[in-house]
Amino acid sequence: MSSPDRLVMMANQIALAFAAQGEDRAVPQIADHIVAFWDPRMRAQIDAHVAAGGEGLHPLAAKALAKILAAAA
Repeated sequence: MSSPDRLVMMANQIALAFAAQGEDRAVPQIADHIVAFWDPRMRAQIDAHVAAGGEGLHPLAAKALAKILAAAA
C-alpha cells in the first residue's frame, strides 16, 4: 500500500469513527483530530492527494481536509 493510500485509509477510519455524530459535528472533529495528531509530512502528503482529486476519501474526510486547507490559506 502506497503512502497516499495508507493516509486515505487512516482519514477514512477517522471519518467513520465520527460519522454517527452527523456531518455538522463530525467534520470539525475529524479536522481537529488530523491537525492534532498527524505530523506535517502526513498532512503535506494528504494535502497533495486532495489537490490531485482526493480519490478514495470518505465524503466527511474530504470535507474535513478541505476545511483544514481553507484555514491554512
